[in-house]
Amino acid sequence: MNRYKGLALFLLSLSQLILAVDYTIIFVALPSLAEELGFTANNLQWVVSAYSLAYGGFLLIGGRLSDLIGRRRMFIVAMGLFGLGSLLGGLSDSQLILIISRGLQGLGGALLSPATLSLIMSNFEEGHQRNRALAVWASMGGIGLSLGLLLGGILTTYIGWEATFYVNVPIALFVIIFAPVALLESKTPSNTRHYDFAGAVSVTIGMMLIVYYLITSPAEGWLSANTIIPASIGTVLLLLFVVIENRTKEPLVPFRLFRIRTLTGATLSAALFSASFGSLYYFLTLYTQEVLHFTAVQSGLSFLPLTISALIGSNFVNKMVSTAGVAKTIAIGMGLGTIGFLLLTRLSETGSVWGIIPGTVIIGVGQALVFTTMYIAASTGIKMNEQGVASAIVSTGQQIGGAIGLAVIMAIISLSLGTGETLEAMKPADLNQAIRTALIANAVIALLGILVALISLRQSKSSEVEKVTPLH
Repeated sequence: MNRYKGLALFLLSLSQLILAVDYTIIFVALPSLAEELGFTANNLQWVVSAYSLAYGGFLLIGGRLSDLIGRRRMFIVAMGLFGLGSLLGGLSDSQLILIISRGLQGLGGALLSPATLSLIMSNFEEGHQRNRALAVWASMGGIGLSLGLLLGGILTTYIGWEATFYVNVPIALFVIIFAPVALLESKTPSNTRHYDFAGAVSVTIGMMLIVYYLITSPAEGWLSANTIIPASIGTVLLLLFVVIENRTKEPLVPFRLFRIRTLTGATLSAALFSASFGSLYYFLTLYTQEVLHFTAVQSGLSFLPLTISALIGSNFVNKMVSTAGVAKTIAIGMGLGTIGFLLLTRLSETGSVWGIIPGTVIIGVGQALVFTTMYIAASTGIKMNEQGVASAIVSTGQQIGGAIGLAVIMAIISLSLGTGETLEAMKPADLNQAIRTALIANAVIALLGILVALISLRQSKSSEVEKVTPLH
């Protein structure tokens, strides 16, 4: 086994951290970025959406490739792509180059995410050691979501929006240099070089078209030709993917994996987590910057209590999983999220940062419980040679859940306010009402997450999941 376990865990956790940070760090930088490069409100969404399209589209093929050609090799290649996209983003002097760089970051992330989880499985012995590594790794993802907003505000204010891209470059180089030393290579033995090309193409393009539909429909219209045609093609391609997978000898995604209750439950929990907790960052950033008129750094600092509470919450995962089990731990986390979202509905146009703190502190603890535990559940009962694709399935659920959740919330806002106006263009009073509507929707989604966890993961008692050592 690995002699450099400490360094290996540091590299894998650092990789998970920058993926999570990169998801939210861009939100605070968007106003400055839009002003300098001349983005319109409609075009600006593609700075975020280009990343989501590539990430959501390539996750499944990334998971399978990491299993087949080598998880360490894929990890290094993916980190290189992510670092290159970050460098290109910081150097961007046009809208097109910036959007392309975001897509490249998304591609790197899609290949990197499943490789990191697989490497934890192959570099750490099963049981206490592996679960401790898994807990630390997953904790970094939950903490990174809130840390991204804090870091984004500081970098944008004191250096410039370019720094939100450049910050990834030295980290990527560090990881690439030390990965060959610290990480053991691992791949699935195969007697054939068949990579299920037809399945890979159909699911990748299909997923990208579906994500495109979810991203653009709130603005373009759910039944507009510009959205419904891509959605229809995407649906056909995904149905074709199912047919291909059932007929090929080495499928990209073995459908028998979905019969594993822990994996299915974890995927559903990941989707609902991203739809509720994940979308919160977008709406709270709008509230602090457009309603309260905070500067970028003030907006980032307003998320510090959430970051700290997420860090503290990660230390309770050990006790919660060992005493309550996976299902109840996720349900409690979702319940805390529900309470936090409802507390935040009291936000007003004349509010202050003090009104944000109680809700975000509770949400931070809930976020740590859910994010960490859903990945513990996802790895339970999965063979070593399928850890990559299993991780990709959960990450795909998280990505698609976030896209669907945000699209549904935006549709609810449009119906409740009777306007198709973008949130960024609303008057502060109308925007505040829209954000309160979004928070109520988040609470409802989190409530649904409680039911899903208790039903789909009810067999995952503490005896089935080894004790997890928390992050210190």
